[in-house]
Amino acid sequence: MKINTDSETLAENKVLILYILDQTHKPITNDNLYKLVLTAVDMNYFYFQQFLLDMIETKFILAYSKENQEVYELTEQGKNTLDLTLDILPGIVKLKVDTNLKSTLETVEEEHSIVAEYTPKNENNYIIDCRIVENNETVFELKTYAYSREQAKEIVDNWKSNAHKIYPKVLDLLHKTK
Repeated sequence: MKINTDSETLAENKVLILYILDQTHKPITNDNLYKLVLTAVDMNYFYFQQFLLDMIETKFILAYSKENQEVYELTEQGKNTLDLTLDILPGIVKLKVDTNLKSTLETVEEEHSIVAEYTPKNENNYIIDCRIVENNETVFELKTYAYSREQAKEIVDNWKSNAHKIYPKVLDLLHKTK
């Protein structure tokens, strides 16, 4: 059994991140990318962030804001680098990514498909944002106000629990012509 040097482990981890970005075929958030990395290897979060920043600086990864979230995607230069370095990635790690990628992505998308949050405007006024997101695109968004923190929390919790019932009713009301 070969013991890896620190530089080999560093290279493997960077190639792993590039490989996952290549396999997702779409922009992905920081949290979701980290979840996917963890399905293959046990990586310290701070190292992960450093690897990501290094690869953004070297233009292997593009970072930009979409729907008020920072997302990442593989650049052409990153793809070329991956093609040249893919053999560094151990087969077992690649197999774990390939095996877990689809189910992890589906779980992550389900978790983020119904979003609700409130932001204080002042001490007696809260802005509430309720959304349905599919494939990193907002397909439905509703903004409203609440006049207490409790009311804001109640609306947010209700949306998270019942969006599947509320959304069709709102659409139905919007489609009525009377």
